[in-house]
Amino acid sequence: MIRLALAASILLLALAPLRAEGRCASKTPASNAATARIVFDEILSKGLIEENERIYHPDFVARGLRRDAGRAEDRAAAAGWRQMAPDLKMTPLRVVADCNLVAVHWEGTGTNTGEGNGFPATGRSIRVWGMTFFRFEDGKIREEWTSFDRYEFLSQLGLIGE
Repeated sequence: MIRLALAASILLLALAPLRAEGRCASKTPASNAATARIVFDEILSKGLIEENERIYHPDFVARGLRRDAGRAEDRAAAAGWRQMAPDLKMTPLRVVADCNLVAVHWEGTGTNTGEGNGFPATGRSIRVWGMTFFRFEDGKIREEWTSFDRYEFLSQLGLIGE
């Protein structure tokens, strides 16, 4: 948990130059936080993938550890998580917004009863925590960074040693 908090702090500091200094409307952080919650409450938890079109910027980029993904690939990944765990529940635990940046500490739970995103159905339950950072532009999600314990995730699925 300390590693996660440290990573969050470092990322917020790294993203600080992206803030719209002096141009942040007072309602912008709250509006952006509400939009970020849609990702977890509607898109991932309820499978309303079409909401992606309404809240994501046309030039959206999901920043990854090894490579970045565009909007179509990110949308397909969201659908893949729902295929892998049809009962997937993504719960925002903490949401912090600062102008055009929103940080979400979340919990994901579900049962891996289907195949999706390259994972076989194992019938096992999962419970993982992670953090996602969003950068907004023109009221839409323009960039995203997500981090969670992949080793723990694979271990819970029974795909690597426990």
